[in-house]
Amino acid sequence: MNKETEGTLLALLGMFLYGIEPVVIKTNPTNPLSFAAFSALIASLILWPIVLLTSGWKEVKENPQYIPRAFLVGVFGTALAYIAYSYGARLSTAINASLITRAEVLFSFVLAYVFLREKITKHQVFWSFSILAGLFLVITQGRALIPREGDLLLLLVPLFWQSGHVIAKKLPYSPFLIAAFRNTFGGILLFLLALSSGLEFSRLAVAEGIILSFGQVIWYLAIKRINLSKATAIITPAPAVAIGAAILLGEEFTVYHLIGFALITAGTFMVSRIKSELKTA
Repeated sequence: MNKETEGTLLALLGMFLYGIEPVVIKTNPTNPLSFAAFSALIASLILWPIVLLTSGWKEVKENPQYIPRAFLVGVFGTALAYIAYSYGARLSTAINASLITRAEVLFSFVLAYVFLREKITKHQVFWSFSILAGLFLVITQGRALIPREGDLLLLLVPLFWQSGHVIAKKLPYSPFLIAAFRNTFGGILLFLLALSSGLEFSRLAVAEGIILSFGQVIWYLAIKRINLSKATAIITPAPAVAIGAAILLGEEFTVYHLIGFALITAGTFMVSRIKSELKTA
């Protein structure tokens, strides 16, 4: 199996795994910042033993100069992204939050093109918009979006995520080590911020920590093999996974679901077939 196929399959697996995450977050009864802090720190506790057992710590010894960049992955990808999401969602709606954060694929096109020199094809853009259109129908059920005060904060979330991903893709560390650093640095920052609003522990933080640790490792394994922009397009339908599961469990299935899932399926399939390439000039 070549790298392109491996990366595509890993990204698809990540899509299904991240589709579960909103269900866990939604049922969290505690302070959001505290929940995020404990989740990230639990994820780091899962990952560091794996790093040590696989001699991943040798990568740090050989390339200590990249630790500040790994710190930035935690700052952007975990701490800043979660702060913006937490406060943005409070000032907006769940529908707006679901759709605006999925604009990550658009940020990915720009940042990957500029900083990673990835080739962005017309077909990739077209089918990515097909995925976004499908998500819009599935999530809104044809209703118009009403702009809210927190939407600008929510728009920062995918920017922070992609900034962290761009930095991570250039790191010479293994996916396990990158994920361990991200959760450790991000978790500590969130923990310090959560102290002022009150620390609350929930057992759901353990479930979220497991999802974070394995989800991020799968994600970093994927973007080490294929273009960041392609991997991001593939995981864009993640919210639809949770909605699809709810429908299978008995929720109403509408014509908007039918059209939306058709667009998402076609878009994801076509994007997964696009070969990862770099700009020639």
